[in-house]
Amino acid sequence: MSLKFYKNTRILLTGLLIALSSIPLSAAPVTLSSWNIEWLTKTPNPRFPQSLRVEDDFEALQRHLYSFNPDILAFQEVDSIEAIQKVVGSGYSIYLSQRADPENFRQQFDGTNQYTGFAVKSELNVTNVEDVRLVSSANSKLRFASYLIWHREDLPSVHLLSVHLKAGCSGKYSKSKSCKTLKVQGEAINGWIKARNTKQQPYIVLGDFNHNLAYAGDWLWLTMTSSLNHSPRLVTQKTKALCKVRSHKSEHKTHQFRSLIDHIIMSPDLNSSPAVQNVIASKEVLEFKMSDHCPISTAVY
Repeated sequence: MSLKFYKNTRILLTGLLIALSSIPLSAAPVTLSSWNIEWLTKTPNPRFPQSLRVEDDFEALQRHLYSFNPDILAFQEVDSIEAIQKVVGSGYSIYLSQRADPENFRQQFDGTNQYTGFAVKSELNVTNVEDVRLVSSANSKLRFASYLIWHREDLPSVHLLSVHLKAGCSGKYSKSKSCKTLKVQGEAINGWIKARNTKQQPYIVLGDFNHNLAYAGDWLWLTMTSSLNHSPRLVTQKTKALCKVRSHKSEHKTHQFRSLIDHIIMSPDLNSSPAVQNVIASKEVLEFKMSDHCPISTAVY
C-alpha cells in the first residue's frame, strides 16, 4: 500500500483517539437497577420467616448482585444500612430512607421495618434529597420514596426516586382500601413528575409498584402521567416476566410470576437500553433465602 494511504490512516486514527478522549466519563453507560430484597435485616424477626437469613444467604444475595453489577441500586424492604451493606459490599455508598432516622420514630414500626433507599458506587456524584411522602397521613409508617440527584459531568443531573407502593391492587381498579391508597400514591408521583418537568429536570422513578403498569390503558399509569406536557417512558413496557421464586405452597418448588410489578419510568430526554429482569437461578432460589422479587436493570446513556 502507498505511503499516502498510511499517512491518511494515521491521521484518521489520531483524530478518532482525540475525539474519544474528549468524551466525558459520564457519557459511559451507567447501570441502574431496582430490587425489592424482601425483609432484608440483620435483626431477624420470627414473625417474618424470610428475614431469618444466615451468612450463606447474604453471600448468595451478594453473588447475584455482583452478576449484574449495578452502578446505582434502588432498593426496597431493607431494614438498615448494615443489612444492605452486607449485600452490596464496601464499594457503595448507602442512602437509606429518612423514615429510618431517630427523629422520625413515629413513622417506624417496633422491630423490623421496610425502608426504601439507594446504594451508589462511590465514584458517582449524588446528592441525597428529603424523602417524598406518598401519603398524606403525618404518622404514616409506610411508603416514603427515597430521592437522590445524580450529577453527571457535562450533562444535566438526573432526579431519582426509589418507590415501594401499596400492595393488593395489582390490576383493575376497585373501591378497595388498597386501590384507593395506591391511587393517592400515584397522584403524589404525578405531582413529583410535574415538578421535574416544570424545572426541565430529567428523572427516573424505579422500584416496586405492586402493580402491572404495562397493560394497555392501565389506570395507575394514566394517574401517574396525567396532565403532563411530555410522555414519560415505561422502560419496562416490554420486559419479560421470567422471575422464579420459592413457592409458598412448597419450599422445594419454584413459582414463576406471570407479569411485572417492578418498573422503571424515565423522562423522554434520557436514553436507555431495554430493561431486563436479572433472574435468580432456580438452584439459588431453592437453596437460599433470596427474595420474592428479581432485580430489574437498564443502562442509561
